[in-house]
Amino acid sequence: MKKKGPKEYIVIGLGRFGNSIARQLEANGCKVLAIDRNEQRIRQIAEYVTLAMCLDVSNEESLEEIGGRNFDGAIISIGHSLDASVLATIWAKEQGIGQVIAKAYDEMQGKILTKIGADKIVYPEKEIGVQLANDLAFNHLFDAIELSSEYSIAEIMTLTDWIGKDLREIRLREKYGVNAIAIKRSGTLIVNPPADAPTKKEDIFLLLGTNATLKKIASASAVRKN
Repeated sequence: MKKKGPKEYIVIGLGRFGNSIARQLEANGCKVLAIDRNEQRIRQIAEYVTLAMCLDVSNEESLEEIGGRNFDGAIISIGHSLDASVLATIWAKEQGIGQVIAKAYDEMQGKILTKIGADKIVYPEKEIGVQLANDLAFNHLFDAIELSSEYSIAEIMTLTDWIGKDLREIRLREKYGVNAIAIKRSGTLIVNPPADAPTKKEDIFLLLGTNATLKKIASASAVRKN
């Protein structure tokens, strides 16, 4: 039977990562139970979530105080304590929580948490580092959304060679190895643009491809802009 009402999440560990997730989930209309052993962190987040509890999850008895609520998901965002992360992950799986997401600092910690049942592992520091590196390398892109460490979706101004040609003539996939997801034109977003529509000078392409390829196209676009 499908659960009615807002989704409910438990966030364990309220450092920067856990705090931001808890607040955003609540802001998005979800119910959030936020847990940390630090009383100051609990006080700081209490008004922004449904319920905040001060508990030390490295103690199994503390986890029992949470009860067996049927959460839609659990985010395990504990600091460098692997033991606490392991205990919290095991508890979440034993409670039958459908999606358990755990933060890890390195590949080894990620493998351990995966082995004990975490459905998804996130590496905030690594991902932020990759994003920053891409932002620095892609300084000619108008905007870029990183899909992975290798692929992104980027907004790129029409190259001079593309103006007046349709997508079949430009041959984005064959010539550049990228796909046009949409085109921004005069404030309108054209999703799945028709192959026979001529490209205009002020069009902005949303392209999906490898970071290396997008960087080359963006550089060529920057030459036209300058």
